[in-house]
Amino acid sequence: MRILAIDSSAGAASAAIREDGKRLGEFFTNTRLTHSQTLMPMIGGVLDCARISLDSIDLFAVSAGPGSFTGVRIGVASVKGLAMAQRKPCVGVSTLEAMAHNLAHVDGWICAVMDARCGQVYNALFRAQEGTITRITEDRALAIVDLVAELEQLERQKSLFLVGDGAKLCYNNERLRVLGAQLPPESLLYQTAWGVAEVAEGLYKRGETLTAAALAPVYLRMPQAERELKKRQAAQM
Repeated sequence: MRILAIDSSAGAASAAIREDGKRLGEFFTNTRLTHSQTLMPMIGGVLDCARISLDSIDLFAVSAGPGSFTGVRIGVASVKGLAMAQRKPCVGVSTLEAMAHNLAHVDGWICAVMDARCGQVYNALFRAQEGTITRITEDRALAIVDLVAELEQLERQKSLFLVGDGAKLCYNNERLRVLGAQLPPESLLYQTAWGVAEVAEGLYKRGETLTAAALAPVYLRMPQAERELKKRQAAQM
């Protein structure tokens, strides 16, 4: 089975092709260009380099959130268009679960974090053991101080790893330093399309695919513009 997976949920963007567990190709970029400029050229490039036609893809996968509202929308819209045109199934993958797969080789707790601004992070906790990733919490948006307090309750005998674009932000917290939190190498720090493809294959095997029409972003909280509007409306009441 061939999977075309993409991620554009944060500053970095990537596209990958997975065939029966093998990485046929992956493009990754972390520049200041917008995903509307980089994503489709990367998809075309990885298909060309792998010498694979778009109509030979069996499943389209995307990191559907949480993450940047604009980035998630661009990624989801791209996969919806590709899947609809090819009349193929697609899946939306948790960005946090996808990045946890970067550290499937470790033994310990994995704290996947994305910077959600305003002192908050998007987060989920996982347990990595013998190459298997087990989810501990659902995806959520919470204050960094609340996340730190929760991590302090984890079993100390197991290592704690931070991953995601919010990892460095949390790593600088003095209380997490006391817990011995570790940062992975730069090459494993950010979410990638390969992690999306790994999670997507499991969803496919469990029959949890979607039609292009049913695929939708997962934001976890309202965009800032909507939050500000609600505040103004509440103040006027």
